[in-house]
Amino acid sequence: MVTVPLVRALVVTVFVVLVAATAAAAADVQLKIIFPEGLTVRQMADQVSGVRKLAIQKRHVTPVLTGRAYAAAAATTARPQGFPRGSSIEGFLFPAGYFFSPTSAAKDLIAKQLDAFSSAWAKVDLGSRTPYDVLIVASMVERETAAPEERKLVSAVIWNRLAKGMPLAIDATLRYGLGIPGNRPITAAEQKNQTPYNTGIRPGLPPTPIGNPGLPSMQAAAHPAAVDYLWYVRKPDNKHHFFTASEAEFCAKAKEYGYHC
Repeated sequence: MVTVPLVRALVVTVFVVLVAATAAAAADVQLKIIFPEGLTVRQMADQVSGVRKLAIQKRHVTPVLTGRAYAAAAATTARPQGFPRGSSIEGFLFPAGYFFSPTSAAKDLIAKQLDAFSSAWAKVDLGSRTPYDVLIVASMVERETAAPEERKLVSAVIWNRLAKGMPLAIDATLRYGLGIPGNRPITAAEQKNQTPYNTGIRPGLPPTPIGNPGLPSMQAAAHPAAVDYLWYVRKPDNKHHFFTASEAEFCAKAKEYGYHC
């Protein structure tokens, strides 16, 4: 299958909220960081760096928390109970807004994110699905959709292709595995790369989530739409997709929209 991923410009908005009075001591200052849904651990570390820079420049406080410290803490943090052991915490750092103080350490922020993940995950009815598989699918749904109503449809395509033993052929997983920016075309050589994140040539799910999904994508991954779709292609509006169970229909639409098939 030739998939055309939804390339979303990542608009990362950094919020630094000063709750205390201007003349208050640094210890009384409260800062806030907001992680949008779908960010990777690396992007979250960059977000932390951005917040720290603004805190220094605009609020004249120097947080202990740094992007490097955040990345290091994430690399040594264990996954929550009930999931396979592994070195990657990707997928478990829940995207939301978090308050912290200038003396907060990276492990403190990560602990808050893990607590928020546990609270959100408890709301997901997994049925008979494997928890980690659902989380991985949720991360792909998050990266592939911009229109909320399409989450369950993308989820259905993923699960349907898995059930048939078909490669998922989702470019977002390859971009994650090789660190390819979303605004750069994937080369022919990269499409043949043997990374386990290359779902174009490797059947099954990638080994880890490819970002940190929010609750709506988790819910969609656990409860896909009851449709037989196997393909989707991005429409010219760069937000919606055309879904189909027919490869011929998919190719016809792809060519109509200016893509190759």
